[in-house]
Amino acid sequence: MEDPNRCRHLCVDMQRMFAEDTPWHIPWMPRVREPVAELTGTHPAETIFTRFVPPRTSAEAGGSWRSYYEKWAMMTRERLGDEMVDILPELRAFVPPALVFDKPVYSPWLDGRLHHFLQDQGVTTLVISGGETDVCVLAAILGAVDLGYAIILVKDAICSTSDETHDASLALFGRRFSTQLRIAGADEVLQWWQG
Repeated sequence: MEDPNRCRHLCVDMQRMFAEDTPWHIPWMPRVREPVAELTGTHPAETIFTRFVPPRTSAEAGGSWRSYYEKWAMMTRERLGDEMVDILPELRAFVPPALVFDKPVYSPWLDGRLHHFLQDQGVTTLVISGGETDVCVLAAILGAVDLGYAIILVKDAICSTSDETHDASLALFGRRFSTQLRIAGADEVLQWWQG
């Protein structure tokens, strides 16, 4: 059950490398910047930003990630630059009190740090925003479902490069995970969280 007193805002991968002119640019990220910033600004101490951090070189990646970064070598930190991995400047201004959790893969749950941190804080509900709906947001949601969190997905604060898979993901979340997840607009979430 959703509990506004035991809630955190998990903002997924709102990073410069997705907002600026790179091969991974998300064209409609600008449309969600304002609601994400409003959620963060209203609850900065309850916000956690994740950052998808590529390896320095493709040779540092293991398993199928090595082939992935051989294909996307221009997105390794050696070529991209560390500054492009950072969250958007208007969001960086909230750190601290907001926190940043880095991850080398799509899911923020794999190494257990985030879950342990949230458990230590008594968190039971996650408000999720960010990008991409059908990749890292999907991974964050599925992991959160498995770990037993109640989830509020902020529909006007998530984005993807593909309208088709964004819409399909929202339909999937609404139909298959309706017991664990609620889809709501930013205004509705902010009103609930004041509660």
